[in-house]
This record gives sequence, structure tokens and C-alpha cells, in this order.
Amino acid sequence: MKKEKVAFLFPGQASQTPGMGLDLYKNSIAAREVFHESDEILGRKLSQVIFEGSKEELTRTENAQPSIATVSIAAWRAIESEMGSIQIPNYTAGHSLGEYSSLATAGALSIKDTIGLVSKRGELMEKACNDSPGGMSAIIGIDSVSVQEVCEETGTFLSNINTSNQVIIAGKKENLVNAMDLASRLGAKKAIPLPVGGAFHSALMSSAQNELDAVIDNANFEDAVVPIVANTSAKPITDKKSVRDELKTQLQNCVLWSDSINYMIDEKVETFYEIGPGSVLSGMLKRIDSNLNVKSIGNYNQVLDYVESRS
Repeated sequence: MKKEKVAFLFPGQASQTPGMGLDLYKNSIAAREVFHESDEILGRKLSQVIFEGSKEELTRTENAQPSIATVSIAAWRAIESEMGSIQIPNYTAGHSLGEYSSLATAGALSIKDTIGLVSKRGELMEKACNDSPGGMSAIIGIDSVSVQEVCEETGTFLSNINTSNQVIIAGKKENLVNAMDLASRLGAKKAIPLPVGGAFHSALMSSAQNELDAVIDNANFEDAVVPIVANTSAKPITDKKSVRDELKTQLQNCVLWSDSINYMIDEKVETFYEIGPGSVLSGMLKRIDSNLNVKSIGNYNQVLDYVESRS
């Protein structure tokens, strides 16, 4: 019998909600150990911020990034613990920050290095947000070519191409206002400011680049055992040099999410599992192709559902 092809996907920033992962913490020893390990790696009670912190505190980039990665990795470890075996998908991918979580699944990074890198990335991006204040907006209803024209006219940047008609742009806030107005005049159904701390995946992150590069160069990478579909190329990578280069390139460049998913569809992936908090990616995938089989795994009951479906 032909074995079903599956992909593990990991969410990025804006998937965070206060209290996320608490159900995993209470019900899975393996997940609980990830939260404790994360606290130890960071030298602070990140788990307390995740479970008890305010929405504002959790939204801060330096907290949101390691928090989302911790919950995502905890869910993944809970799955493997309940299955009693290592789960090896055909592909893995993560949206922006989620790309780091995907590297842990693929065997390219240890949990320690993943959490350490993500935490440092969050700190550096928070500082870049203060150095070069900006924001992000979702443009819905026109294609990426039209949005690129908007960006060129307004001094903004393509940040994420999520679906064929949902594109995220980034830039200085006054430029985003002009871009949203122009996009609306060009036929966009919606142009919405996003609740994020800065202009991610744009040139406004440039002040973080050199220090992030140095941190990435000092991390201990291995060749991946699972192909990672890279954000900036929408192509699979496995060797550690390509992984390092991807993480460096990713900071200031566009996330080609729609192309990444379409690559995996072309490779006959049949089921996509979104592992981590929320269901943002699941919604995106349904807009890319309404026929896709997409499942969210962010709490313990969803872990058990996965185990039952794969047994």
C-alpha cells in the first residue's frame, strides 16, 4: 500500500495567545520538559509569561518568538512521546519564525540551539524595531505583482506572500498608510494594519543583520534528515550550509509561503499538520487550495487525534 506523504508546518509570530500550551504542559511529560528546558536555556521563566502574562507582554517580539517556538516544539515532542517513535514527515516548513521550529523537527538544530537562536533573534528584531520603527499590513484581494507595484510607489516592502491574494507588506508607518490607500484604489478588498511590533522581513531589520549572522554562525547545525522547504526560495534544503544561509537571508527578505505550499502540493503531499499554537497556517492553506487535508495540532486532544490517525 502506498504510504501517505505528509508535511509538518510551524506557525510564526502573531499566532501567540496568553495561556497557549498550558494544556500540553499539564497532560504531557514530554511537553512539560520542553517548557522547563526553555526556561533553563533562557535563564528566565518564559513559561510564566506564556501561561500567565498579558496579551501585550506576550506580543513583545522578544517574548513572542521564543514562546511560539517553545509551544510548537512542545507539541511536536508530545506527539513523538505518545506515538513512542520519532515522526519523520516527508517535508517540514515554518512560516518566518516557524522556520526555526521546523529545523528542530528536521534534525538540523537541537532544542537548546533552536530556543537560544529564536530568543536572540527576537531580542535583535525588537531592537531593530526601536531603531527603525515600522509596521506591517495585510493586502487582500489583489495579486503579488500589483502589491509589488504598490510597494515601489510607496517605499514599502513585500514581506510575506501567503496566498495568491493575501500579501503582507512592511515599512514605515506613514508609508504603510499610503500603501494601504493605493492598494484600495487598485482594487484590494481589504488593507489592514497588523498587530506586530515592527517591519519584519524588510530592510528596516538591517540593524539586526550582522549580529544575527554571528549568532547563526556560532550555532551548532547538522545536515537535516528531512527536507526543509525554505521561506526565501520555496525549495527544499538539507545541508547545514544552506540552512545557515537561509536563516540569514530570511531576516530582510520575503517569505514565499504560497510558493512553498504549492511546491509540496506538486510533490504529492497529501496531509499537512500545523504544529503549534493557533490555526493561522491552516486557514492560509485552505485559501491556497480548499481541497487540502489540513490538521492543527496545538493542544493535547489534537495530539491524541494525530496518534489515533497514524496508528
